[in-house]
Amino acid sequence: MDLNAFLEFEVFSYKEHSLSVMQLFTVMIIFIITKLIAIMLRFLVIAYRKITKSKETHGKPIYQIVMYFLWFFSIAYMLEAIGIEFSLILAGSAALLVGMGLGLQQTFNDILSGLILLFERSVRENDILEIDGDVVKIQKIGFRTSTGFNRNKILVILPNSVITSNKVINWNNQSENTRFNINIKAAYGSDVEEVIRILEESASELPEIRADQIVEARLLDFASSSLIFQLFFYSDNIFQIEKTKSDLRRIVTRKFLNERITIPLPQLDVNLKPRGSE
Repeated sequence: MDLNAFLEFEVFSYKEHSLSVMQLFTVMIIFIITKLIAIMLRFLVIAYRKITKSKETHGKPIYQIVMYFLWFFSIAYMLEAIGIEFSLILAGSAALLVGMGLGLQQTFNDILSGLILLFERSVRENDILEIDGDVVKIQKIGFRTSTGFNRNKILVILPNSVITSNKVINWNNQSENTRFNINIKAAYGSDVEEVIRILEESASELPEIRADQIVEARLLDFASSSLIFQLFFYSDNIFQIEKTKSDLRRIVTRKFLNERITIPLPQLDVNLKPRGSE
């Protein structure tokens, strides 16, 4: 059997359709070329990171988008190679796509939002987001959903539309100096200057609080049964800041006890009048 006969040999035949060795060979060549292009692009992205000394995620969104389009056209050419016209498939399935579009509006919205995130890059991998009161560290931005872990080490799957359409705080997009605060109460009659000194001194005992930034305590307000103070400090420990705040409150409580400064309980005075005294 010569080479031409081998390539034209029909591996599969059904009615008017057939599949030859040549068609299979063409599909294999298209697949191999696509894989080689993908490997080359990935190598170029890695080389670019090393040369520019950029972040690990730098260039990845563009790489992902190029991969989506590369495989889309590759599959289209593979179908054409085996005798299936890709354009006819799209035209014949137009009505089906319309129906699917109506039923999968949210899915398409998530996919479009994923493309927006990849292009806009307002959110990146390893960014810390605060969404609806939950703090999540993003691990991966996918085509439809993004995944990450919250402070309780629970995996959170976020539809991309939630990130693009809701109010989201991106802690990593803040300036290098991120300020936090805690509120502390002290009983009326406490030495205000002494309380402020203790609060600022307490912050200096925690390594998570930046010593090169200003730590400031303020008398915030006069409440019904206490003086309310507010302590401002800077920290790089954004993801575990609640633990830092807890440790700071423990130090303040210990120092208040040593200095005999009272943390008051809510008080309510009730005056009872004898019956018939009005």
